[in-house]
Amino acid sequence: MRMKVFVPRERDEGEPRVAASPDTVKKLKSFGVDVTVEAGAGLRSRIPDEAFAAVGATIGSSADAAGADVVLKVRRPEREELSGYRRGAAVIAIMDPYGRDDDVAAMADAGILAFAMEFMPRITRAQVMDVLSSQANLAGYQAVLDAASEYDRAFPMMMTAAGTVPAARVFVMGVGVAGLQAIATARRLGAVVTATDVRPATKEQVESLGAKFIAVEDDEFKAAETSGGYAKEMSAGYQAKQAELVAAHIAKQDIVITTALIPGRPAPRLVTRAMIETMKPGSVLVDLAVERGGNVEGAEAGKIVDAGPARIVGHLNVAGRIAATASLLYAKNVASFLETMIDKEAKALKIDFADDLVKATLLTRDGAVVHPNFAKAAPAPAAPTMVAADPGTAGDAPAAQTGEA
Repeated sequence: MRMKVFVPRERDEGEPRVAASPDTVKKLKSFGVDVTVEAGAGLRSRIPDEAFAAVGATIGSSADAAGADVVLKVRRPEREELSGYRRGAAVIAIMDPYGRDDDVAAMADAGILAFAMEFMPRITRAQVMDVLSSQANLAGYQAVLDAASEYDRAFPMMMTAAGTVPAARVFVMGVGVAGLQAIATARRLGAVVTATDVRPATKEQVESLGAKFIAVEDDEFKAAETSGGYAKEMSAGYQAKQAELVAAHIAKQDIVITTALIPGRPAPRLVTRAMIETMKPGSVLVDLAVERGGNVEGAEAGKIVDAGPARIVGHLNVAGRIAATASLLYAKNVASFLETMIDKEAKALKIDFADDLVKATLLTRDGAVVHPNFAKAAPAPAAPTMVAADPGTAGDAPAAQTGEA
């Protein structure tokens, strides 16, 4: 019997992305896989049903999930969706499992093989499957556009007969994939850009993009990165010196973009209300970590709020704000992972549970939670002072929780 893949329409109204594209459907079809896409699944990503049908997909309904060997999603399935899946089906999605123990348990109870794409190891083989990088890259780009839309001045320096318009000053806090793209985008728009991170290796990356690196560069800073690419926890003395430097710098900025997230923990607080009060009237802060509590004091998830002289932008699902592009990249990530589990001769699903990719991403199997981070209580790692939402931009460091950041 031919392998069957189902791509549903996302149930969350705040999620416009879709887990397949015409290109990925065409590729899966070339392996002898039958693909069914729920009607309307791609509409909010500018992919009409006709585009899927043109490459061989069947346009169906949510009921088709019951016969699928594999379900490809963007977000973790909701309880009512799980009831429509057959036991033993593989479900591949961004599972966002931290703090969602009941939802993870529900997936186990449903008997599915739940794969969390955000746990994909950052190894060379898996680069094309790295959803954190693909989506964080877009979030960093969109963060600058969101800042520009709220900032009521021009970004580039302009020399006119009526006078010179100064360039906007943009400060990026956290230099992972999202932060680097934010730097590059702000530079393209003509801003004067600075950035900070507690990992010494990021200094060269920042400067390669034409931005200035801001940090207290003492001996402790030079030893502040683990072999895995994460930031070490800094001493209280260093934290005080760095906070003083950052506070003085923020007072001179027009726009601040924060990207710091720590897996399984609330987002670290980087910008206090006292810092915001020192900023110039009309300043803008964009908090890419707002879904995890926010890096900026006063940020509200899903809202743009005024705070003293500044405005804090707290959009949710920032990558999803450019869903047409985000879906194409996400679909490629997911299809590339699924390809490793397809027996192309038998045209059937064949999962090697000893494969490093499978071991890293598998959450539930045979009615149990099997991922080591969730199968048993384990002490959480010490929280670093600040770590980018996607540490290891060279592609070889462990992945952290995004999102969108």
